[in-house]
Amino acid sequence: MTRIAAVHGVLAPHRRTQSEITDMVARTCLPEGTDRRVLDRLHRSAKVRSRHMTLPLERYGELDGFGAANDVFIAAATDLGTKAVRDALDMAGLSAADVDLLIFTSVTGIATPSIDARLAGRLGLRPDVKRLPLFGLGCAGGAAGLARMHDYLLGRPDHVAVLLSVELCSLTFQRNDASMTNLVATALFGDGAAAVVACGAGRPGRRDESAGPTIVDTRSHLYPDTGRVMGWDIKDSGFKVVLDPQVPDVVRRYLADDVEGFLGDHGIKPKDVTAWVCHPGGPKVLEAVTEALDLPEEALDVTWRHLADVGNLSSSSVLHVLRDTLAERRPPPGTPGVLLAMGPGFACELVLLRW
Repeated sequence: MTRIAAVHGVLAPHRRTQSEITDMVARTCLPEGTDRRVLDRLHRSAKVRSRHMTLPLERYGELDGFGAANDVFIAAATDLGTKAVRDALDMAGLSAADVDLLIFTSVTGIATPSIDARLAGRLGLRPDVKRLPLFGLGCAGGAAGLARMHDYLLGRPDHVAVLLSVELCSLTFQRNDASMTNLVATALFGDGAAAVVACGAGRPGRRDESAGPTIVDTRSHLYPDTGRVMGWDIKDSGFKVVLDPQVPDVVRRYLADDVEGFLGDHGIKPKDVTAWVCHPGGPKVLEAVTEALDLPEEALDVTWRHLADVGNLSSSSVLHVLRDTLAERRPPPGTPGVLLAMGPGFACELVLLRW
């Protein structure tokens, strides 16, 4: 099994209340003189109290086109990513020279050379480090990245792998776009990063209170005829969100069978799971997850709190929830846990953990 040695999350530098962000969105997205009551209602119903932003709020109105936003993404993602990886390695008691594989996932900007390559020199990674940049997985990227890291370490059990997620969602908000999907996105998404350090079963290492669980197994499920449920339309203005209201219905239709089948292959039932590490897709999605899996009311408390405090960080969020679960609600040793996230495709990623 793969041993998670450390999980560390960082946030963008500018923390703002939801009401401050709502005012910024009204200025930059709504035509002058537009009634903003729909915007206000959407932002209130998101159940987000505050978020972290890459730029000061007044700078968002100055981002003119995809190139300008993406330039900010490259610079900020490199800075946040460096901090996240460096601090996670310190927590794990490892150095940059120990890293054999660096996986990078994001869906909020693009770069060639990729962000992982730009980090190598800053961090002091070996020149023979293997790199795997992932794009397009969206909110499922953190869970999928853990799964691909586990796949690699099964074949290289003496290696160390690092997963880095950086999502600067605010840079994708569309100026002068009063569409419902854009307004919903501006209500939910924030900016942050997370890094996970993992060791293969053959790699000796310390076990202390900062270490995480082991990864037992993973599973992916790509759902049929759901390609337009979630994703991006790529425009001159950048990444325009595709977000269909039927996402909660897809969750209700498929998730229970996925989870029960996955756990059943290991002789586990949902009631045996001591912690659910769930991506905070939004209030309606979390309610659908709770309903589909018949979870106790408090089962997703850590996820709900994460949503309220920092919003949805796309692929980084589920890794922040994992960190907070370890820090605040560490389950009994040896018990099973499930980490889950859903994203464009439309797809579900499941990771079976042992605490």
